[in-house]
Amino acid sequence: MNRIEKFFGLRNEAKIRYLDGEFEVMSPGDFVRCAVTGQPIALPDLRYWSVDAQEAYASAEISAQRYLELNAIERSNAPAR
Repeated sequence: MNRIEKFFGLRNEAKIRYLDGEFEVMSPGDFVRCAVTGQPIALPDLRYWSVDAQEAYASAEISAQRYLELNAIERSNAPAR
């Protein structure tokens, strides 16, 4: 990282494919955005994501909240027995 990048912060948003236990950079960049908060997450700090939803999350708490939210939506859309 050079002095200009340090001064201006994160510059380009990466396009990522989220896999089990790892991710693949499809288009290079410095960060991704949290799907819930919109907060930028530097790639070295990226720890939480959903393979099914293909979304990144800024924290474990946000990840858990989104997981419950997505599963509630799935359950409400399931056909009645």
